[in-house]
Amino acid sequence: MTLHWKLVIDAGDPHAQADFWAEALGYLLEDNSALIEQLLAAGAAPEAATVQSHGRRAWRDLAAVRHPDDPYDVKSGTGLGRRLLFQRVPEVKTVKNRLHMDVHAAPGEREAEVERLVRLGAGVLRTVDHPGGSWQVLLDPEGNEFCVH
Repeated sequence: MTLHWKLVIDAGDPHAQADFWAEALGYLLEDNSALIEQLLAAGAAPEAATVQSHGRRAWRDLAAVRHPDDPYDVKSGTGLGRRLLFQRVPEVKTVKNRLHMDVHAAPGEREAEVERLVRLGAGVLRTVDHPGGSWQVLLDPEGNEFCVH
C-alpha cells in the first residue's frame, strides 16, 4: 500500500503556486529550512539554490505544500502523506492539462468557494452543466485548470 504520495506540478514561480494552493486547500507550506541550512553548512548545496520565503530559507526552484493532518519528517520538513510539489521549469504552460484537481465545496457553497479562490488569484474559465452534475472550471495563477464542484 502506498505510504505517501506527491503530485509534482511544473511552475514558473513555485513559491507563488505553493502559496495559492496552500490557501486553496487548507494545506501547510513545507518548511525545509533546517535541512537547507544543514546542507549549506556542509557545502552540499550552493547558496544560489536558495531564496528567502516567508522569513525562512527555501529552495529557489522547489516549493511544496502538505495536508495538515499527515505526518512529516521533522529533520527535513518533508511531508510523508498527501503533498503537492511545485518545481520551476523554463517553459510556460501551452496546452490543456492532462491531469487536474477537483475541489469539492460544502453543499450549497460552490459559488462562495469560487469567489474565495478568485480572490486568491484564480480565474474562472467556464461553467459545465452536465446531466450528471454541474461544476466550474477555474485556472490557477499560472493557467492550470481545476474544477470546483
